[in-house]
Order: sequence, then structure tokens, then C-alpha cells
Amino acid sequence: MNRHSGRASSRHDDKGTSRYGDLKTKRDGVGELARVGGRVLVDQFLLNGIDTVFCVPGESFLPVLDAIYDSPVRLVVCRQEGGAAHMAAAYGRLTGWPGICMVTRGPGATNASVGVHEAAQDSAPMLLLVGQVARSDRGREAFQELEIARVFATMAKWTAEVDDPARIPEALARAVTVAAEGRPGPVVLALPEDVLAEVTSAPDARPATVVQASPSPGQLAELRILLAGSRRPLLLAGGPGWTAPAAADLRAFAEASRLPVAVSFRS
Repeated sequence: MNRHSGRASSRHDDKGTSRYGDLKTKRDGVGELARVGGRVLVDQFLLNGIDTVFCVPGESFLPVLDAIYDSPVRLVVCRQEGGAAHMAAAYGRLTGWPGICMVTRGPGATNASVGVHEAAQDSAPMLLLVGQVARSDRGREAFQELEIARVFATMAKWTAEVDDPARIPEALARAVTVAAEGRPGPVVLALPEDVLAEVTSAPDARPATVVQASPSPGQLAELRILLAGSRRPLLLAGGPGWTAPAAADLRAFAEASRLPVAVSFRS
């Protein structure tokens, strides 16, 4: 998986223009373009190293599909939204970077909910992007209208609806960060169809930066003191993010400290 921002630079030629529109300003990898919201979203995919999107195509996010067609992003078309969400969750778990699933509103979103629940249970970084009804139709029981943020609030790490195309870069950067940091999991964003079609000159956001917590030297020293004074210590291992080197480090620590090891249900 390509997570660096170099792929995004291919959008611009030596004259400082882009096939997405004229490049107004560009500094330190952050550009400002006149683009529709769908192209803004795909540009943020590229800046954040997102190279694959799983989806069941829907009319509520046609500007995004148009922008993907003109970009290096690979679109994997699925037969059912639940399958697309499971693919995105698996992709996120295998790569360690959020997998992307795009579906339409109503039954598309509810079909995808099973994959969101799985991502939460398995600590898989994933973004579910849902095409929403136009802002002018919200709250009027429009066709397949659904309160996305409320529906997914109990199973996602963060849910939101983007009501301004200028805030798409901010929302995508935050979504990637929340999905990947700490205990990884799903994030759900609702994107009204008129937001994706509206033109904005908003600049790109900087690529998401994910910081993983780790114990300080002082905390490790305190742990050794506690272990030395304990009578029957037990090391309980579990949670996400395990790799072969991490497992080897845990084994070395347990053997050096003469600790028995137990594992949790998900480990």
C-alpha cells in the first residue's frame, strides 16, 4: 500500500496546473484548487495514501465516481454493500491503514452496517462513506433518507455529516486519524449529494498523522518494580495490532520476567 503523498503530485504538471482545475496556490504539498466536492474527496484519498475503494455504485455520490475514474485510485465494485464493507474492514486490518467503503443512503448504509460492526469488534481501521440526500431535503423524509450519524453512533468511533464542501479535507483527515489511532476501528461520514457536486476553492488538508501511544521509560521502570514485588503475576495479552516482531518481543519479555501468559478472546 502506498501511504506517501508522492502519488498526489502526479495530478499537477510543471506549469502548476491540474486536470482537476487551475492550481491557485501550492506550498509544502498543500494545494488550493477550484473543484467539486467529489474531486476534493478523491484528492484527500491520494494525499492520505488511500489507493483502493470498495463500493456498490449509487447516484448519490456520482461526482466521487467521476473523480475516481480520472485518478489512480482503484475502484472495486461489489455486488452487495455488506460484502463491500467486509472487504474494506479486511483491507484495513491487513494493511493497518483505513479501508474505504462507499455506499448510498438508506438500505445501502444499513446493509453496510454489518461490516462496520465487524470492524469495531475486530479493531479494523475503516471508513464508511455514505451518499446522503441533498441538504435542502434533509428532515423531510426524502427518498431513502436516514440519520446516518445517529444510526451508526453506537458502533463507530466517530460519525458525522459533512454539510460544506470546504470542510471535506478537514473531515477526511480527521476520519483517517480517528480510524487508525489508538484502538483502530470504523468511522462513518455522511456526504450529501449536493455537497459532492458543489464547487469549492478550499485547500487540501495536510495528510493525517497517526500517533500511537507507548509507555515511557519511567513507566517501564515502575512496572519492573511492581513485578519484582508481586507474588503471582500474570501477563494477559490481547487487542489489535499484533505482528510477528511484536509477538517475539512479548515472548522475550515474558521469558526474561518469568511470567505466565494468557490471551484474551480477540488476540
